[in-house]
Amino acid sequence: MSEPVDAKAYARMRKIADELWPLAEELEGAWAVEIGAAGVVVMMSPVKRHEGIAARIVLQINAQMPATHPNTDVIAQSGAEIEDPAIGRMRRPDAVVVPLAVLDEPGATVDPAELLAVVEVVSKSNPDNDYVEKAADYPAMGIPLYLLADPRKGLVYTYATPCPGSDGPRYADVREYHFGDAVPFGPWSIDTSGFKRYDD
Repeated sequence: MSEPVDAKAYARMRKIADELWPLAEELEGAWAVEIGAAGVVVMMSPVKRHEGIAARIVLQINAQMPATHPNTDVIAQSGAEIEDPAIGRMRRPDAVVVPLAVLDEPGATVDPAELLAVVEVVSKSNPDNDYVEKAADYPAMGIPLYLLADPRKGLVYTYATPCPGSDGPRYADVREYHFGDAVPFGPWSIDTSGFKRYDD
């Protein structure tokens, strides 16, 4: 696990993030507020091809749920904000896999311990956020599976098995695929043949 953060310092960052949300909602385009290793970050969410890939992943995972998670209410969906105050992180993945009942609970954020998986689609402007920071944050939060699609390069990475590392938590199993591959992701298979690169 990551080093615990000072509770007062995180509370200050959380207050700043809460104050920034209404401002971000007034800006043109889609913006997200997160708390990462560098503190509070406000970033513009890419649209169209980025969102198209995220939507395809969500649809495919949900279509496989009757086979992979029968008699449960587990779903893939976009837009859930996850928070782990113990390590000082608040993230908004492009998609999460979570029991629907968790989304019915009171409160604004989801406990990462409730998640089966997270999905991110790399933006043109800030790839290190997904490749470096979130690849460290998600295993530190104990999230078992992370899928990263990169429309800049036409690549998909799957991350599994959180474990401690010499530089902090990491995923023990990282695999690379190309757009067009059938990508095994936990119990699901993601058909990436419909994924579009940014510059195609």
